Amino acid sequence: MNKGEGLGVKRKPSVESQEFKQEFKQDGVKSAFENSEQSIKFNIKGKFLYAYEEKYYIKGITYGTFTPDEDGVNYPPAEIVEKDFFMMAENGFNAVRTYTIPPSYLLELAGKYDLHVMIGIPWEQHIAFLDIHQLRNDIIKRVRESVARYKGNSAVLCYTIGNEIPAPIVRWHGKAKIERFLKQLFYAAKEADPDRLITYVNYPTTEYLNLSFLDFVSFNVYLESPEKLQSYLSKLQNIAGDKPLILAEIGIDSASHGALNQANFLKWQLTTAFAKGCAGAFVFAWTDEWWRGGYEIEDWDFGLVDRQRNPKPALNSVSSCIRQNPLSLTASESPFISVIVCSYNGARTIRGCMEALQKLDYPNKEIIVVNDGSTDDLEKIVKEYPVKLISTPNRGLSSARNTGLASAEGEIIAYLDDDAFPDSHWLQYLASAYNCSSHAGIGGPNLPPLEDGPIAACVANAPGGPIHVLLSDEIAEHIPGCNMSFKKEVLMEIEGFDPNFRVAGDDVDVCWRIQSAGYTLGFHPAAVVWHHRRACLKSYWNQQKGYGKAEALLEAKWPLKYNRLGHLTWGGRIYSSGVTLPLKINKDKIYYGTWGSALFQSVYQPADNFWTAIPLMPEWYFLVTLLGITGSLGFLWSPLLWFWPFFVLAILIVFVQATISAVRPIRRSCKKMRVKYRLLVIVLYVMQPLARLYGRLAHGLTPWRTRCSGRTSRFLFQFQPTVFTYWSDRWQSAEGWLTEIEKELIYLKLRVKRGGEFDPFDMQLQNGLFCNNKVILAVEEHGGGNQFLRFKCIPKVSVTEGVVLAIPALLAFSAWADGEYLVSLVLTVIFLALLSKLVYEHAACLSCLYAAFHQVSKKKSYSEKAAVTKGRTFFSDFKESAAMATVSAKIGNKYVK
Repeated sequence: MNKGEGLGVKRKPSVESQEFKQEFKQDGVKSAFENSEQSIKFNIKGKFLYAYEEKYYIKGITYGTFTPDEDGVNYPPAEIVEKDFFMMAENGFNAVRTYTIPPSYLLELAGKYDLHVMIGIPWEQHIAFLDIHQLRNDIIKRVRESVARYKGNSAVLCYTIGNEIPAPIVRWHGKAKIERFLKQLFYAAKEADPDRLITYVNYPTTEYLNLSFLDFVSFNVYLESPEKLQSYLSKLQNIAGDKPLILAEIGIDSASHGALNQANFLKWQLTTAFAKGCAGAFVFAWTDEWWRGGYEIEDWDFGLVDRQRNPKPALNSVSSCIRQNPLSLTASESPFISVIVCSYNGARTIRGCMEALQKLDYPNKEIIVVNDGSTDDLEKIVKEYPVKLISTPNRGLSSARNTGLASAEGEIIAYLDDDAFPDSHWLQYLASAYNCSSHAGIGGPNLPPLEDGPIAACVANAPGGPIHVLLSDEIAEHIPGCNMSFKKEVLMEIEGFDPNFRVAGDDVDVCWRIQSAGYTLGFHPAAVVWHHRRACLKSYWNQQKGYGKAEALLEAKWPLKYNRLGHLTWGGRIYSSGVTLPLKINKDKIYYGTWGSALFQSVYQPADNFWTAIPLMPEWYFLVTLLGITGSLGFLWSPLLWFWPFFVLAILIVFVQATISAVRPIRRSCKKMRVKYRLLVIVLYVMQPLARLYGRLAHGLTPWRTRCSGRTSRFLFQFQPTVFTYWSDRWQSAEGWLTEIEKELIYLKLRVKRGGEFDPFDMQLQNGLFCNNKVILAVEEHGGGNQFLRFKCIPKVSVTEGVVLAIPALLAFSAWADGEYLVSLVLTVIFLALLSKLVYEHAACLSCLYAAFHQVSKKKSYSEKAAVTKGRTFFSDFKESAAMATVSAKIGNKYVK
């Protein structure tokens, strides 16, 4: 709905209006232009707007368009504008959105009543404007001149460089051309007024436009169901990413829905908008008076006041809503939250964390700091603040988290890293999310502080940082440890964190265990914490090595989450500015609907296939090395020199991916980075997989690993289908037998994948690089509860595996035929090593299958025995840690030890 377009019928300016303008200047009220040196500086920090250093929630109202007077001014006389602005200010509004260029008296009056104006710059967006070269240039010139006209004006909040380009026009020109043109308009506006914020107002039918260059994201949204609005705002927040989301129009027509319904609708629309983390909203509209396309619109009444400026019930409803704190929670809506900060030698950053925690705008909380055996001044610094301090010997991050959990009194446990600090409304947004969901855990974004140096800014845009992974717009697969919260009862149920994860990986493990227990995780885009990134390359390298170790520990515990090459594939979408992008074969698709008729048009990204995913793995560097070594043998036998082009291509893929990933739109903290820092980001993209690979190899996560073993000698060289049989007098369904066998196989660390609905097998078993067997169960019923089980294992060698084996064999034979016996010997050794691995992996798989198949007949399975004989649990470990801890609680100037 392009409500702000058009010129047409004119009206005469009133004499009263002209006199008011003169009177206004004589009253000694300074023009907004004269006040330019005192202009409020609006800026962006993460998901919110700030006026100077204070968070600024937009509580706005739209104004116009109105029937133009004979001078073409699309606004009422000044005395009417003043009355309107006075009523707006009295009712709690702080911002006004216009659709056309306002006259100077409107901005003067806005300044008088502390209103800030979002100025819309109209142009011919309803026609195929890009097909007319002169029109295109005129639009750019018009935007530049309009912005320059108000440069430095203290009443200006921001400019909109467009409003809802119709979907058919976008489809006509194409997504890329529209994006490029809007980017031109953005930079033209920035050139005219660098200190003002610039946005474009989009709407659901063209939500697929990538407008990440804007200062903040604006959408017009008209949804008349709370559930639909909540769901769609979650989607828009993911589109907005790290930027604020503003609802540029929300509203409902009182003519068709009734005045009371309008009041109720607007109240829950505003409440929902702020609860979902929007940085502001504009209600459409102030008055029922609305002019468009040369005509007065009289059959729609969206105003909070009627055409005679008589208030409707909606005005009081909206006023009471926006006068409150955007996230005002009652006592019953404010669960007790325990904030736990775990630290080991974190004295360098802990003070900033403590200072921010003292400013949290949430009354029902406690703050616990767990000092995990630090040797620096951490304990001394923490004692300066009114928090509970628990000191323990160094046992690692997971143990520290468990120690804090054991001492926490809150029903919600929120974890924060010592090098992070929260937004003042962090806990309010978390509490609000728990109130309206059944999630067991909820996380939020972690953003790099804007004041960190250029190296930290580069690291923030490099891979390997803390990420969140979403399965849908509202459900998470993973929330990072620097900003995660959980219901205490759920953490106790799964027995806390696994102490084996001393440095990293604990958050991934606990998220997977919570989901395995049948719970879900959520994500709130406005529950923001600021997280310092590594400020030097050495610390970044060490961090990534630690993450590599964590991956090895996770793969050993969760082998089904990883493929045969040791690569983790998330089920959801990764949200981070530092994700290496694959070289796409299939382009993204836009859902337009038949004949472009869909109201909500989205981008659908095809999943990466195996071949596009391989270069994303750290093990790609193994292939690069192998190609280089093989090519080097070409100096002994010239045909192997043909491997050099493949070696160069493999390296080129790494740098192309790094460059593509590094030059995409980046976080605001890096927008003014010089070329050398952009090159550094590319270097970090290349370096990060090497560091991860180092950590993975050092702790057993290798491509040649074999996770299961057994009495392999009895199954060596047995490549024909193998059948295991078992007579049972204990009746059970086929599904029951398969579930028991699957459980045993997983315990024995075989990778088990269930057959799909169209597969002629029950399970697919993988063990190492080559073993990829299919198994099927047949159950014979013999009456009286007796069953005869036949379990057949069918070995499979894929085409890829066959090629991997055939290449060294063929090359060895060719080298021998050419008389290059040394090269032939080297290649033969490689072939025999690969063949031996295939034989061993297959034999180990059969051995484990045999053991699992026969173990199900016994009273206690392997996994049940292990559970009994293990003797200790994660929870018993952290209860012991808590008992041994030294607790220092500061209350005023008193300490208890």
